[in-house]
Amino acid sequence: MKSTKLSHTILHQLSSYQNDVEMELKNILNWWMQNSTNKSFDVFYGEVDALNVSLNKKPIGLVMISRMLWTFSASYNHSKNISYLQFADSVFKYLNNYFIDTKHGGMYWSVTEAGLPHNDKKQIYGLAFAIYGLTEYFKATSNNKALSLANELYAIIELHSFDKIYGGYIEAFNNDWTSISDVRLSDKDSNEKKSMNTHLHILEAYSLLYTVNNANSLKKSIQLLLNNFKSYIIDEKTFHNKLFFDELWNCKSTIISFGHDIEAAWLLQEAAIRINDLSLMQFYQNAAIKIANTIAKFQDIDGAIWYEYDATNLILNKEKHWWPQAESMVGFFNAYEQTNDVHYLNYSVSSWNYIKNNLIDQKYGEWFWGYDSKGILLQKEKAGFWKCPYHNSRACIEISKRITQLVN
Repeated sequence: MKSTKLSHTILHQLSSYQNDVEMELKNILNWWMQNSTNKSFDVFYGEVDALNVSLNKKPIGLVMISRMLWTFSASYNHSKNISYLQFADSVFKYLNNYFIDTKHGGMYWSVTEAGLPHNDKKQIYGLAFAIYGLTEYFKATSNNKALSLANELYAIIELHSFDKIYGGYIEAFNNDWTSISDVRLSDKDSNEKKSMNTHLHILEAYSLLYTVNNANSLKKSIQLLLNNFKSYIIDEKTFHNKLFFDELWNCKSTIISFGHDIEAAWLLQEAAIRINDLSLMQFYQNAAIKIANTIAKFQDIDGAIWYEYDATNLILNKEKHWWPQAESMVGFFNAYEQTNDVHYLNYSVSSWNYIKNNLIDQKYGEWFWGYDSKGILLQKEKAGFWKCPYHNSRACIEISKRITQLVN
C-alpha cells in the first residue's frame, strides 16, 4: 500500500473490523472442534446439518479434511493457540492414515466412515488442497512427513496432470491415473478437461508450498500458471474469469462467477509477489484493482455480492452464498491496500456487515449456507463435502493480518 497517514476515523474503523474478525475466527474454530469430530478426535463426520446434528454415515471428502488441516494450522500460526495445533495434529493423522493411495500414488477423493476408499478417483483439485493443508501444517510444526507428502503430491500432479503440449492441468483421472470420462468436480460443473477453479487452487497450493520449498522447478510451475490466467482465463476486456475450457484452451462456458473473480483477484497477486516476478506482480496488482471495480457493481445494497451471471441467457443469479461474501472481504480490502481508496475499504466492511447480520448463526454457530434469490434461507449443512472452515476462517485471518500491517 502507498504510504499514507491514516485518519482517526479510519483507524477506529480498522480496529473495530479487526476485533470483529478475531472474535469470529475463535467462534468458527470452536464450532468445528466441538461439532466435526468425536471427543477423542479420531472420527470425523462427513456432514453436520443446520442444527448441529452429525451425519456420520456420509463420506468424508479430501477437500474438507485438507481445508480443515489448513484452517487449524493457519489459525495456530496466527494466534499460537495450542488447542488449534492439537486439533490440526488429529486432522493430519486422519489424512495420513486414510486418504493416501499407497499403490498408485496421490490421495482418494473421499473415504467412508470406516476409513475405506469411497471414491478413489484422482481429482487434481483435491490433491491441490492436500498440498495446501500439508504445507501450512509443516509451517506450524516442522513435521517433515507433511512437507514430504506435499512435495510428493506436487511431483505427482506435474507427472500426470500437467499438459505438456498446451499447458495447464487436466482435471481428473481414474484411480490408476488412466483417462476418466467424467472429470467434473461436482454435478453443477461442466465436463471439460480444464477449469479456472482447479487452476486457481493449484496455484494457491504451489504458491504456499514455494514459501517452504523455493525450488526453481516450482517457481517455473507458478509462473506458467500465472501466465495461463493472463493468456486464457482472465477476459482482457471485462476482467471476469472464464470458467471452463477444452484441452486447447477454447472457452466452453459463459457463466460468470463473482465469488471466483474476487477470490482470484488477491490470490493471483499473492502468488506473483511470492515468486518476486516483477512483471507479473505489476500485471496482477492492476488486475486485482480492475476485478474489484467490476465486482463492486454486483454488490447489493445490503453488502452481499450476488452469486453468478449467465451471459448466454442474460440471467443474474441473485443468490447470496457464504463463501463469495468471505472472499469479498479480502478482495476489496486488498484493493484498498493498493490504492488507499476508502471506497474499497467500505466495500470490504459492507461484506462483513452482511455476514454479521445475515450469515452467522447466532443460535447454533458457524455460518448459514446462504439465501436464495427470493431472500429465503437455504436449509443446507453447516459442515460437509463443500462446507468447510476455509473461506470464512481465512477471510478473518487475512483481514486481521492486513490491518495489523497497515496500522503498525
